Amino acid sequence: MKEGSVRGFRAYTVKHLDDLLRRGGFSEEERLRIRAVAAVLPFRTNAYVVDQLIDWSAVPDDPIFRLVFPQEDMLPEADVTRLAGLLRSNAPNAEIQVAANRVRARLNPHPAGQLDLNVPRVGTEPLPGTQHKYPETVLFFPKQGQTCHAYCTYCFRWAQFIGEPDLKFASDEIGDLVGYLKEHPEVTSVLLTGGDPMIMGEPVLRRYLEPLLEVEQLESIRIGSKSLAYWPQRFVSDPDAGETLRLFSSVAEAGKTLAFMAHFSHPREMEPPVVEAAVAGILSTGAVIRTQAPLIRSINDEPGIWAAMWRRHLTMGMVPYYMFVERDTGPQDYFAVPLARAYEIFRDAYASVSGLCRTVRGPSMSATPGKVCVDGVAEIAGQKVFVLHLIQARDPELVGRPFFARYDPEAVWLTDLRPAFADRFPFEAETAGALLSA
Repeated sequence: MKEGSVRGFRAYTVKHLDDLLRRGGFSEEERLRIRAVAAVLPFRTNAYVVDQLIDWSAVPDDPIFRLVFPQEDMLPEADVTRLAGLLRSNAPNAEIQVAANRVRARLNPHPAGQLDLNVPRVGTEPLPGTQHKYPETVLFFPKQGQTCHAYCTYCFRWAQFIGEPDLKFASDEIGDLVGYLKEHPEVTSVLLTGGDPMIMGEPVLRRYLEPLLEVEQLESIRIGSKSLAYWPQRFVSDPDAGETLRLFSSVAEAGKTLAFMAHFSHPREMEPPVVEAAVAGILSTGAVIRTQAPLIRSINDEPGIWAAMWRRHLTMGMVPYYMFVERDTGPQDYFAVPLARAYEIFRDAYASVSGLCRTVRGPSMSATPGKVCVDGVAEIAGQKVFVLHLIQARDPELVGRPFFARYDPEAVWLTDLRPAFADRFPFEAETAGALLSA
């Protein structure tokens, strides 16, 4: 393929979607209905994913294809038919966007209070592009990092990528963040997230990282990224790959931990040799790579897939960290795995790996009160229940304390559960208070 830039990266967006789908043998009507879904949910991929990760002979069932390409049944059939009709009739784009926005509004575009509940304030003014959900951790969304090398179809931050300014959440005011951190000495860790911060070139990334090195209380800087899976060349052959790794080294030299939070959703993402080279390059800087991904129906909802991923992570020098539950946003109905099945998948995978892989935690829901982990299913006093605990919580007093929910084989999210042996969950009063004070 013809290179799209000096670094060889070529992005594909919705304008390329029809041609790419032809490659998979989709009929004209199938392509139209997939484009209808792409009018609601964002689509972006790149030549590396298309040419090296997707097995086009296995489309549409290929897991990497399903990771990045919309499927017509991701949205309600009536919505897809309505949008497909507008596309078929060459309706004005403004009319298509009005219809698409109606669908988006029903998809919970900002779960867990992303736009308001977690936003810190300086005096009475909110600090844009920043979240302070847990006492010791602040999330920062760099303005230049609000896209990705490719979009995952399950992404809970899909609303960031649809071009609606009111739904974007980002900032380029690193000075304001540093000022806030100095006023909050309890914060010991900052997570740069997005989007994907590694979409930024080294000079821009340096503008965000270097000021944080001067914040004495910080023990760690985290970077959440899918780049090792979708564009590992970022650390190997891109023009600024060497400078980027040297920037990473400067974090360790400043006495802080750089934790690279790598998103791997399927073992195939680690097969190309360039991935191993990229991982080795990052580890050589003194950084730690921790791996995480959601449990996604039709993509990785088998214990063997997770066990294979965790083993491969370990042999490459990475640390298995989290199995997440698909969040209550976007096409959740399409991707969600019931919590009971999620626990079985985690348990069976966990039981088949060595103790060195058992650093992983899950299945975990990143919900409004915190990260809720499903520890198991038990029968207590004649009642079948889920055993749960908070790995992280807005109220640190709740961390690690077990609680119970009535067993529900259909439940896919925390809001589907009802308390067992109590009138309410332990976090509910705390959540109500947080909502009132937000």
